[in-house]
Amino acid sequence: MDISIFDVLGPVMIGPSSSHTAGAARLSRSEREIVKGDIAHISFGLYGSFAETYKGHGTDKALLAGALGLKEDDEGIVNVYELARQRGMEYDFYKAELNNVHENTVKMTIKKKDGSVTDIIGSSIGGGQILITSIDGYEMELSLQCPTIVIMQYDRKGLVTQISGIMTRHNINIANMKLIRKGKGDIACCIIETDETIPEDVEVSIQNNINVVYARVINIQ
Repeated sequence: MDISIFDVLGPVMIGPSSSHTAGAARLSRSEREIVKGDIAHISFGLYGSFAETYKGHGTDKALLAGALGLKEDDEGIVNVYELARQRGMEYDFYKAELNNVHENTVKMTIKKKDGSVTDIIGSSIGGGQILITSIDGYEMELSLQCPTIVIMQYDRKGLVTQISGIMTRHNINIANMKLIRKGKGDIACCIIETDETIPEDVEVSIQNNINVVYARVINIQ
């Protein structure tokens, strides 16, 4: 069994708990990468242990910090409420009722300044590691331990081949690919994990396809 140094020592971070601070910050920072653009308001629906101890363990500050783009070890986390005010980002926390999820789970509802809204559910599973389990109702298991691209697309014949071709032309090896759809011909979610960092022009090339709603590259560290 492969064991990461994070499994033994945990991540470098601000705060008392890798699950409640480092993982929480990484979760909301990954959300920021998925939605892209300026966030007007973010709601954090806290479940389980997150809901019971979020103020005492600093989970609230960690989640807000990640949404603002701060890393887990950024000393700015301690003043994150003031930073959110300065940037004009509104937020709220509430206790969420969720089913069949990890005890350290949060539902993030993100409203951007352009009016678009995205729902993301994710869990902090220990050692600073995370698992995103849903984006806008599409169930998945997204660990973000390697470069990833999330694509919302129309379910059209040949589109996956076209996307794979773009990756090949950029000399990027696909480690895993999964297509999640709710129905034939409906909007589907394509998740691609790669061995190499994904350059921004790959996102642009995929985004330019008429059958792609959006493409989001996540090279989160």
